[in-house]
Amino acid sequence: MMSSRPAFRVRRGLLFVPAVRPDRYPKALATGADAVCIDLEDGVSFVAKDEARDKALALFADREPVRAEVSLRINDPKTDLGQRDLDAVRCAGIRPDALMLPKCDGPEEIRDVAQALGDALPDLPLIVMVETARGVAAAEAIAAATPTVSAVFFGAIDFAADVGCEVGWDAALYARSRVVVAAAVAGVGALDSPFMDVPALDGLAAESRRTRGLGFTGKAAIHPTQVPVIQAAFSPAAEEVAWARRIVEAYDRNRGGVLLVDGKLIERPVIASAKRTLAVAEAVDPHTPIG
Repeated sequence: MMSSRPAFRVRRGLLFVPAVRPDRYPKALATGADAVCIDLEDGVSFVAKDEARDKALALFADREPVRAEVSLRINDPKTDLGQRDLDAVRCAGIRPDALMLPKCDGPEEIRDVAQALGDALPDLPLIVMVETARGVAAAEAIAAATPTVSAVFFGAIDFAADVGCEVGWDAALYARSRVVVAAAVAGVGALDSPFMDVPALDGLAAESRRTRGLGFTGKAAIHPTQVPVIQAAFSPAAEEVAWARRIVEAYDRNRGGVLLVDGKLIERPVIASAKRTLAVAEAVDPHTPIG
């Protein structure tokens, strides 16, 4: 029987590393990214899929414990290629910190993956990607598909190609909002699509702030230079941390219930948000007291 949902995981920035380039893995960790994803899907050409799979399995077999979450993105599990990836992971005796599933169109395929992992990888956290029209339409069911879903990841590039819209903020705002709401209802993280113009760091910073303001908990990166920009945007300011700590302490002294702090109504949903703020602050600075 599956356990309850994985604990909230801080993923301000998630950096992709093509599985065919394991030499980039130490460099990815050196960026300080909260999460690193070894990629078997879009980052690998079709002719290199078998090589990439072998290299990814070797990397996970030999890796040392690190602070960052290190996940593995397989190919679409609805395809033969994705099934080969899944079989290899299940049989190799490795355990990524999480498994990322692309092109999720509905909850059944996620439950099929969780069932296929079975006793070999029980309760392995899943990061599920919503990047098609069908996926957006089923976002709430996808986020709640199984207790092992840890985050929902919006893929803007594939979504725009599927729908035929522009790859811009306004065109994808509805889809992004659906993903955020679905993740919030399920109580899981929400990750936003990478910003594809790598040199435009000012544009990345602006989009990251917008994304956080919409309710996302993190954003993906495709280049190491993007990581500090993204993680700065998703890091709470000192005054946010101070306020969160103050209301959590007041709530604890009050032993729950509803109370007023500086004339503002404080209840359980506000405390849940404050505790997430403190969790992110602790990821930035391990000496931050949670309260």
